[in-house]
Amino acid sequence: MVKSSYLGLGRVAGVLMPLSSLPSPYGIGSMGKEAFDFIDLLAECGQSLWQVLPLNPTSYGDSPYQSPASMAGNPYFIDLPSLRADGLLTARELAAARTDEKRINYGRLFSERYALLRVAFSRFVPDEDYYSFIKRNKDWINDYALFMALKVHYSYRPWVEWDECHRDVRAARLCAHELEAECDFWRFLQYTFFTQWKTVHGYARMRGIKIIGDMPIYVAHDSMDVWCAPEQFLLGDDLMPKRVAGCPPDAYAEDGQLWGNPIYDWERMEREGFGWWCNRVKRSFALYDILRIDHFRGFAGYYSIPYGEPTARGGDWRSAPGAALFDKIKATFPRARIIAEDLGFITDDVRELLAYTGFPGMKMLQFAFYDPNSEYLPHTYTTENCVVYTSSHDSDCTRSWYATLDKSARAIFRRECKPEAGETKTAALIRCAMASRADLVIIPMQDYLELGTEGRMNVPSEAEGNWQWRMKKRYDTPSLRARMAGAARRGGRFKKRKAL
Repeated sequence: MVKSSYLGLGRVAGVLMPLSSLPSPYGIGSMGKEAFDFIDLLAECGQSLWQVLPLNPTSYGDSPYQSPASMAGNPYFIDLPSLRADGLLTARELAAARTDEKRINYGRLFSERYALLRVAFSRFVPDEDYYSFIKRNKDWINDYALFMALKVHYSYRPWVEWDECHRDVRAARLCAHELEAECDFWRFLQYTFFTQWKTVHGYARMRGIKIIGDMPIYVAHDSMDVWCAPEQFLLGDDLMPKRVAGCPPDAYAEDGQLWGNPIYDWERMEREGFGWWCNRVKRSFALYDILRIDHFRGFAGYYSIPYGEPTARGGDWRSAPGAALFDKIKATFPRARIIAEDLGFITDDVRELLAYTGFPGMKMLQFAFYDPNSEYLPHTYTTENCVVYTSSHDSDCTRSWYATLDKSARAIFRRECKPEAGETKTAALIRCAMASRADLVIIPMQDYLELGTEGRMNVPSEAEGNWQWRMKKRYDTPSLRARMAGAARRGGRFKKRKAL
């Protein structure tokens, strides 16, 4: 077992807060003033880390884990006031985009935001910085722009339903000039996104805050990733998946989870030196300081379901070349900092792969109280090389989660983290996390805000109503700062930052 921290950060704390959930008068969080204010809050409360969900574009279902382009940034996160400052939007246009909706309305965003961004694009004059960005990202951005231009051309139908001349990326490139104006729009969006994110990321670094990003293990079938490299996936002659990803039945979903993502052709990827993965990791580290790899267990063994099955019950487990892949990633990116999301159905092969890589795994405290000897209970941790969470984006907020516990689980909870006088159950769980020997502790913002189910981000077994939570505008209160700073201080994790 690895005893020292792979990340080399020491004893620190951070917050899990989706960029989309930041307050904003424009319907969704953005890379504007609210992002800078949040970074200031983290720094002034002694935090060291800001974990965000994937920053990729979303599609049907609104999940950042089912993106049409793993390399791209989400245009919804573009800050509109910054476009006004650049002369690309008028004050009247900006005012018309305001909304007082309490949750993210993705339907409205899709119908209205892109129209507004097209107005901004119509006033954009490319300069040397823009052309330099396009040149630096030529390995993906032109194919991305063409994919999205074709998406618009075909009224957003899946790429497998396009005309034959466009289903093949090589043939489509030959006629890209026919859609050049539309391609320019999508290139403009990515230039704007990455320019704004670079400013946010740079400010976080200046304030001593590292960004933890999330890389989903799989990509969507209807994505630029599969369209550009179908040979990397197990597809049939009709370009539809032969098998798809998911999870077997468990206590949370009796039919399992049928994700529908195409399965990788792992044998081919290994023969080719995992170049596809190295490109993806490279792009991820252009966004983040630390990369959390989602569904790490899928790199040891993955659940494979025949395409067309109505549920995940008919799948089976198959092995993946995780050790060889991570050897390649470490050799290519020797300074990369990676966290493994090793939750779910964990078997010996997953534990062996985690130990082999040295990556810190995750300890979810909400999993800890159903067994008095649970490996998620802090007193059972055998290493500092792990990351502790109270809850995650896939679980309920701690306040409402505790209300569902039975008598046995509550007894274990009281034994392990008995609330002190005047302390809520959520605060007790945060204190328990902070006191653990783990080097890293990440607390979801909803738990610091003492929210219940109204703050839940995602219910994995439900297809609708997810990813919509938004934080209230006036969240930054003295009591919140006292909770955040106090928890970090008591756990020996408070890091003093330089005043601005």
